[in-house]
Parts: sequence; C-alpha cells; structure tokens
Amino acid sequence: MKKFYILSLLFSFVSILAQTNLKKADALFKNYSYTDAAKAYEECLQKIDKPSVQTLKNAADSYYFISDNRNALKWYQKLYEVQGDNLSDIYYLRYIQSMKGVMDYDNADKVTKEYLNKKGDQKEIDRYIYQKKLLDSLSKAKSLYTLKNIAINTDKSDFGATFYGDKVVFTSARDTGNFDKKLYNWNKQPFLNLYVAERSAIDGSLFNEVLFIPNVMSKYHEATVTFSPDWKTMYYTTNILKKNKLVIDESRTNNFQIIKGTIEDNKLVKTEKVFFDSDKYSVGHPYLSDDGKMLFFASDMPGGYGETDLYVVKIADDGTMSSPQNLGPTINTLGNDVFPSYRNGVLYFSSDGHYGLGDLDVYESKLSGELNFSAPRNLGAPINSNKDDFSFVIDPKENYGYVSSNRAQGKGDDDIYYFTKGKPICNQLVSGQAINTKTKKGLSDTFIIAYDVYDAVITETKTDADGNYKLEVPCNKRIKMTANKPNFSGDEKFIETTKDNNAEIKDVNFYLSNYDDLVVKKDGVEKVDINPIFFDYDKSNINPQAAAELDKVVFVMQKFPKIKIKIESHTDSRGKDAYNMKLSDARAKSTQTYILSKGIEPFRIASAIGYGESRLVNKCSNGVKCTEQEHLANRRSDFIVIEK
Repeated sequence: MKKFYILSLLFSFVSILAQTNLKKADALFKNYSYTDAAKAYEECLQKIDKPSVQTLKNAADSYYFISDNRNALKWYQKLYEVQGDNLSDIYYLRYIQSMKGVMDYDNADKVTKEYLNKKGDQKEIDRYIYQKKLLDSLSKAKSLYTLKNIAINTDKSDFGATFYGDKVVFTSARDTGNFDKKLYNWNKQPFLNLYVAERSAIDGSLFNEVLFIPNVMSKYHEATVTFSPDWKTMYYTTNILKKNKLVIDESRTNNFQIIKGTIEDNKLVKTEKVFFDSDKYSVGHPYLSDDGKMLFFASDMPGGYGETDLYVVKIADDGTMSSPQNLGPTINTLGNDVFPSYRNGVLYFSSDGHYGLGDLDVYESKLSGELNFSAPRNLGAPINSNKDDFSFVIDPKENYGYVSSNRAQGKGDDDIYYFTKGKPICNQLVSGQAINTKTKKGLSDTFIIAYDVYDAVITETKTDADGNYKLEVPCNKRIKMTANKPNFSGDEKFIETTKDNNAEIKDVNFYLSNYDDLVVKKDGVEKVDINPIFFDYDKSNINPQAAAELDKVVFVMQKFPKIKIKIESHTDSRGKDAYNMKLSDARAKSTQTYILSKGIEPFRIASAIGYGESRLVNKCSNGVKCTEQEHLANRRSDFIVIEK
C-alpha cells in the first residue's frame, strides 16, 4: 500500500533501455519503478564489494516500497552494519518495520530500544512502553473482532471501503481499459478508480460493483472518498491535473489533492479544490466527521512531524473552512500517519510510526476538548498484521465495518476485509499495597484474590517486591478481595466497581501481621504476646485494661482462624491456697467469656482453667519474702497456642 499512502507520484519519461548496471538501477529508482529497480540493484550489487550508502538505501527502499520485507531487511541490515549509530531516524524506522514484516519481533524491539536510548527522548520511551504493554495484553486476550476476506477482491489493489448510504464505495485498480501503464511504473498496476457496490446486511459481502460517478474518472488516480451526512457532497483524492495532464513540480513529482463536489443525478458537479491544496505538497485521504463539521486528512505539507501527518479543518454551516490544524505529536510520528476515519468521538487511523505489529497498523484515539487526543491504542490482531493494515471504517453502532490489508493469503495486492465487532468486556483495575502492620513496609509475594458474590475466584495476583499489586476485575460488581501470605494474618476488603471501562480503583490496601510478632516462644510453648492482665482486687470481672489486652487475643484468633488456644490463669502465693485456686479459675472463665463474646467459636478455646498458686514461676511460695515485682510475675494469664 506504500504506493498510495506516500501521496505522490514521480512522473518521468527517462529512457533507461540503453543504460546498464548501477546507472540503470538508479534511473529505475528515480522513476518510481521500484519492482524493476529492486531486480536491477540485486543484479549489480552481486558484483560490487563495497557499495555506497546511497546504493544500499536505494536497494533496501526499492523492496520496502513494494512490501517485500524479507529482501528489504537484507539491505537495511547491511546499511545498519555500515552506518551503525549514524543511521537516520527514518532508516531506523524502516529497518525496524522490515524486521516486524518478517515477524522478527525480538530483534525489532532490541533495535527500537537502541534507537530510543540514542535519542534520549523520555516521552518517546514512555510511549513505546505504554503501547508495547497494551499490545502484549491484547495478544493474550480474546479479540472483539472477527475478520474475513470478501469475494469482491481481485488480484489487483482493492481498498478504502467507505459507507455510502446502504451501499459501499471503494477504490480499485481492477479496470485497465483507460489507463496508460507506462505512467505508473511503481507496481505495474493500473491507476486507481472509485467503484460502488451493493452491500449484504447479512454477511457484509459486496456485489454488483460498477464505476462510481463515471464523470469523475480520469486516466490517473481517484481514491479514498468521504461523504457529507446527507450523502450529497463528496471529497476524494486525485492527482493534481491541469487540462487532463499531470502537474509536475521541479523534482518531477506529481502531488495529490482533495476535490470537493456535489452529487446530482449520478454526476459530480460544482467541483472545486479545497483551499489548502498545493502543487508543492500532497493532501489526501479525506474523512468527514459524523456531523460533517470536521474534515480530517493526511498531508506531507511542511511543518509536520514526519513523512505524512494527519490534519483537520473545521467546516462552518456555510461551508467555510478553518485553517488546517496538525493533530499534534500524540497522533503524528516521524513515519506515515494516514487514512483517518472518525466515529462517535473516536479517531481511527493507520501509522507505521507507533508501536505495532509491522508496517501500517490501525489505532484508535478518543478526542476530547480542543484537539485533545488520548494515547493511540493499537487495535491488535486480527485487524492488524505484520503487513499494511489501513482504511478502517466502522458503522454508527460500532457493530461491523471494513478494513484493508496486503497481508499474506489475500487475493491481490491490497484486499478489503469485512469485520464484525463484539461488545467490549468492561473491566476495571484495582491497585494498592500489602503492608506489614508492625513495620509499615510493603509485603512482597502476598496473594491478592478477588471473588464474586458467590465466592467464586475472579482473578488473583501476587504483590511485587515493594508490596504493590494491580489486578483486573469486572465493572459494576461487588467484589470481595483478600490478602494472604504464609505465616501472616489475612485481610479482606469489599469494593464496588463502576460502569467506567478501564477505570482504576486505587489505594485498596491490606494490613497483615506476622504471626511471629504476635506470639512469644519459650521452651517449645507458644503464647499470645500480651501485657499482664490486672484484675481489680478480689475481683474476676473484666476491667478496661484487661479488655484492651484480651482484644489482642481476639485479634490473633480472628486473623489466624485455624488457631486454637487454652487459657491458664495464675495467682501469686499470698492468700489462702484454696481461695487463690477459686479466684484464678473465675478469672480464667471470665476471660473465656469475653473472648467468646467477640464472635470466636467456642471449640477454638479448648479449656479455661485457674491454677491458683500451684504453678509459680519463681521462688515466691508461701512464707518466702519477695518484692512486689516478683509476686507480679506469678500473677499471670497465659493464652497458649495448642493448634495453628
């Protein structure tokens, strides 16, 4: 498809029959006779040990411009070996695209990173990272699109389908009756013309094709058409002519222009050039917005970002057009950005400068405000391939449409494909962190699991080295999320997702406690780590200080639901032995009752027994003089872990 999206035609009658070898190849190249030039360079380069940089460029470009990526890559590789870091931006791009054209994606990414590092443009690096991640995720997901080649395609170039009421107008090189082949040496095909066909509402097939508005036809190119909402006005691309002859600039190049006309009785009348047409550069690929108030187009006019950029003009009710506005660096690249279409606030276009599968890929970008475009998103396979994919159009309800491609297994040079689009699955992102309750630092390798209302697992992930996570969940749902890590307490949260596709719910954080931070271990026995519980003198009821400590026990049992404990309560030796035994047992039962009141199941407390002064931890038995601190060590309640 490069023959048309470059938007210019070198016009030359240079005689090359008498020329030989490299001069012959150069002459063919300058004459846009790329098919013949590629063969000529191939022959003469076999006899040249050290070809010039320009010869390598021409040989590679000859193959590149006829979409022979395998042979183009061979010569771009030699050029890269000669020039290294001195390779210009556009040749880096063509080298990378040729690698993708033969599906050598690993090396293409390697050279892309090398190029981006050399440039040092962080915005370009960020765009590469974003678009690569997006395309990688698309490759793992089921596509919304289904695609099929349609019977109307020929062995020539057929592309650029666009809606015309309940019919479709498209571009084709199928009719050879009125063309002089010598004028278009690029790919040895006839010039392009516009055709109209009936469209099947059942399977999208096109049939009964005839020339569209015969009085438009010239002996050169007519292609890529768009219509006003009432179907009465059309804009189309054609060569710049004067008295039916090509207008040639100083470089022997004929450029393209956009013509506007009114359709009356199957004729185009009141034709006129748009005011931004110029003999010095090309404009083409027009596309009107749904309301007819914006005209998008492609051009290589001076001041752009790359080889071909996308522009827009606003159209007033009386037909007055604003000055062309470049769509800016979010959309345009150093390569070719072409074939715009626009539907329901979304710009679709093709580009070989954004990160893609190879050559031209189709992208979408949402327009908001004054030319504020979102980052372009690659539509992925099957819409895109490792070859040129372009001229994407979709119906107003976004259920079906057409796209063009020169991918393998097609019928001709370029083919028209019919696609259907399923309804997008609405998903949102949830992100946050798993945090150690004690240290306040992120916890790595924590399992984050999302459940639906039936407790079925939706998706799961693990936190990274800093404790961060991100996962995708359905829109408009109540989601239970849990966080678990071996030897740590669990945590759970409930969230409500909205209807906003691709939105992100941030800072859904989980707090986990390490089991080892909650227990003390001595002599092979594990006890819940709490401060001593003080009861009022001669009392067994739970006071506020005791409740605060018992809540720590409740926390451990809630966070570690497999834990079972036994409660042991002790006194010091002061007082009568029998009384101390009775008091400690009452205190043990009191603490058990408190813990159970917090929702802990009874079977998880194996026993609650008071031992009085029978299990002292020091010398302070009856009659032994001890300090208050020594007696305090014996007045204890232990919550011993017996199962976990």
